[in-house]
Amino acid sequence: MTDLTPYHEDQELDNNTSNNIHFRDILEQRISRRSLITKTASGAAALALASSLTGCNDDDDNHSNTDSSVKKPEKLSFTPVAKNLNDIVTVPAGYEATVLYALGDPLTQNLAEWDDNNVPSGVSFTARSGDCHDGMSYFGLNSSTAKYDAKASNRGLLVMNHEYINQTFLHPKGATRVNGRRPEDEVIREMNAHGVSIIELKKDAATQKVDIVKSSPFNRRITASTVMDFAGIVAGSDLIKTKYSPSAKQTRGTHNNCGNGYTPWGTYLTTEENFIGYFVRNKGDDTKRTASEIIALNRYGLKDGASSRYGWETAIGAIESQDLYDRWNSSITAETADKDYRNSANTFGWIVEIDPFDSRSNPVKRTSLGRFAHEDCRASRLIEGENLTFYMGDDSRGEYIYKFVSDAKWDAKDVNGGYRAGDKYMNSGKLYVAQFNNDGTGKWIELAYGKNGLNDTNTVYPFKSQADVTTFARLAGDAVKATKMDRPEWVAVNPENGEVYVTLTNNSNRGTTHALDAANPRNYSDPEGGKGNVNGHIIRFHEKDNKTTAESFTWDIYLFGAEAKMASNINLSALNDNNDLSSPDGMWFDPRGVLWIQTDDGAYTDTTNCMMLAALPGKVGDGTKAITSAGQETIFGKQVTDENLRRFLTGPKQCEITGVTMTPDYKAIFINVQHPGEDSPSFDKPSSHWPASQKDANNKVARPRSATVVITRKDGGVIAG
Repeated sequence: MTDLTPYHEDQELDNNTSNNIHFRDILEQRISRRSLITKTASGAAALALASSLTGCNDDDDNHSNTDSSVKKPEKLSFTPVAKNLNDIVTVPAGYEATVLYALGDPLTQNLAEWDDNNVPSGVSFTARSGDCHDGMSYFGLNSSTAKYDAKASNRGLLVMNHEYINQTFLHPKGATRVNGRRPEDEVIREMNAHGVSIIELKKDAATQKVDIVKSSPFNRRITASTVMDFAGIVAGSDLIKTKYSPSAKQTRGTHNNCGNGYTPWGTYLTTEENFIGYFVRNKGDDTKRTASEIIALNRYGLKDGASSRYGWETAIGAIESQDLYDRWNSSITAETADKDYRNSANTFGWIVEIDPFDSRSNPVKRTSLGRFAHEDCRASRLIEGENLTFYMGDDSRGEYIYKFVSDAKWDAKDVNGGYRAGDKYMNSGKLYVAQFNNDGTGKWIELAYGKNGLNDTNTVYPFKSQADVTTFARLAGDAVKATKMDRPEWVAVNPENGEVYVTLTNNSNRGTTHALDAANPRNYSDPEGGKGNVNGHIIRFHEKDNKTTAESFTWDIYLFGAEAKMASNINLSALNDNNDLSSPDGMWFDPRGVLWIQTDDGAYTDTTNCMMLAALPGKVGDGTKAITSAGQETIFGKQVTDENLRRFLTGPKQCEITGVTMTPDYKAIFINVQHPGEDSPSFDKPSSHWPASQKDANNKVARPRSATVVITRKDGGVIAG
């Protein structure tokens, strides 16, 4: 795929230039080092932070399985899938995988099916599947009330993200430019291929076969152009005032939606991750900005002269208004903010709430939860009368882990409360950032205007209001000395004990520019030539006294990614050929307590495609200490066996496995295959043909497409039961 612009992902990933301490600094007293035998061995310590939240039983959790006869398995018994490089989705013996919903598939009966040789118009993608399927959740649908029903398995709404696009295969012959401008139809197709899909499903109770209900009034797309409302502390602020919304109450679109979450009242949470690369800033724009504006723009990666990822701002409007494209230029072009889009980048980077059962109301950007590269957002376990909390990671090198503690205490009467319930639980509360201490404890530091130095006397950035603090949460985290982490990605909450797991996917700089520490203790070279924290790890934490409102926690390391053949002081979790993995990314606890782990890897791909594993984890503190190959002491969880961690599936070539959810009866599990054939040299030379065979119906080369897959047991039984 040919780069169309000088955009580079690093402008989004490396923007924490603060001198905040890394784990190496806060844990210096705890670390014992031995002399290094080599300087080439370094990896990413699997930091497992565990947090136990105030708990309740499964009957109190409206997203838990209501069939009490289905229990968490004592050990995993399905046949583990072998590592492979096949261009298919491989599942265990006795299971079958079926493609459900692929790029370009229509949501209605009125549109033609996808045709590789006749790519449909950009406008039609408002009713077609988007690209690069990612995080997703299943919502049971009550046939009588047409509302959310946690017990419903045979009828439901599947809601999923479309993170970004593969331009090579989205257009007839890849992305193009004419005289430096992107064709409007291509730009419309790309904007509409982002966002979220909502599709109604029906499942046969006997065979477990799942189909899309194309006549459903619930089926719809939310795209990078859909009108969104703002709610929370930043709504109405000058920081998000634009030509489109001088009142700062609305914006258009959501994009780069990666991980997800769901609320106990039955709505979907989509996260805006690497949003900043979609905007351009004119060279010389800094001369029109205040010093504090420049600091904030740089901290989020939108530097003077920055180019955009896709060049949407270059389109000339004939089909749509020119304003739809001008908004991607985040430069000062008029006298006041209500006449240009200088603040357009500030309207992204939020958690977006979508009510899949309400197509008449606009989705809502919940600004009180902070603005950063949101990878995921998971609610705490529920207990009546206790505060609800949301855990989030900022997926960029050296960024932070956050939580938002709602002022409202959970009331089960709010189930099916829609956006009204969202207003109650997500507009008012306390935003915290994590700091890790040298004794295995940590604390949450509140990001509140007027506290902890967050005011206009701050020497790095003068905060003027809580809206300032929340919009520029990264700068607030810098100011309170939050602990830099290695790309916090997906979050999962253990329904058994409330502990919170976070994937840290990898870090090639660990052991060099990022020094070793107890939470990031490995520096090594893998057989393929990778160096640093090659294979990634999973961290977990446990809140003090099992309270979501706790301001302290303890932490350890759950799992180290590694190749099975690596030395035991690198492969510290004792992975074998049935469960070795690299670069953990997507992750979700099902209500039984089975943890599903997915990979987005580039280090082990000479041996195996990306995968999903099932796990039965223990708890924080169930392991021991060890010395890594780099001579670094660390603390990690109990070593795994293939009875409590084994490979459930592998994907096709050059894909990421991501997004996982289940029907409440545990008889259908859904996963997404993102960007198969990602490294193809051109549209007519694909390195993968999945989900088609090598040739299409017309005997022409089939292009790969991202897709949702449903996996069931051939005997109709419980998944991993």
